[in-house]
Amino acid sequence: MTIEELHRDRARAGSFGSAAGDYDRYRLSYPEALIGDLAARNPGTVLDVGCGTGKAATALARRGLAVLGVELDERMATVARGHGLDVEIAAFETWDAAGRTFDLLTCADAWHWINPAEGVAKAAEILNPGGTAARFWNTYSVSEHVVEALDAVYQQHAPEVSQMWRPRSDTILDDLSGDPFAGDPRFTVEEPRFYGWEYSFTSGEWAGLASTISDHRRLGPERLAALLGAVREAVDELGGTIRSQHETYVLLARKN
Repeated sequence: MTIEELHRDRARAGSFGSAAGDYDRYRLSYPEALIGDLAARNPGTVLDVGCGTGKAATALARRGLAVLGVELDERMATVARGHGLDVEIAAFETWDAAGRTFDLLTCADAWHWINPAEGVAKAAEILNPGGTAARFWNTYSVSEHVVEALDAVYQQHAPEVSQMWRPRSDTILDDLSGDPFAGDPRFTVEEPRFYGWEYSFTSGEWAGLASTISDHRRLGPERLAALLGAVREAVDELGGTIRSQHETYVLLARKN
């Protein structure tokens, strides 16, 4: 299944709620430079789509922005509300905005779970003229010796899943002509933006992060536990930490 088709896999899309606490603990947030650039657009109102536990929304709220979250999973929303966010439970495509409109729509690591045609139509409905839809994703990469060690673990315990340190090649950036916003006359697409940064994970943090990835969670409790235990052991043998290079890429579309 390509990334453009993931929204059809509703079971996988709904797999995060069972690990909402781990998701909030281990998933990384987003670069302050990106959050600052979004805040610099001076949006009066922000809608964070698929807000999860509030990683992007809380960062935006700390900049003094008025942020409303929309989240399909009640368990994820409960964690986000614990951070002081206002969250409504719904799929974005069918969410009732009740006449409300917004200057900025953000969607962090979640747009691939949304029906693209319906998502663009909803964005056009709720964005004010001149408002921006900002979709962004974090990617991970590690050094070759780490890749070799983790490859051996995955080959033994879960050869069918995607290793998170190797970003998928079939992202929307590979062919921007496939971006549904690019072909819609209601929007003008801006140049993609990229933000590079680094993070050092302990073995527990790396395994915890892996445990929140949707295809990992579908392994089932026993296989997942065995995989994560082996991952921790492999990282400990490498010295106990992994230095990961990250790139957050951003797609921006302004409503005409």
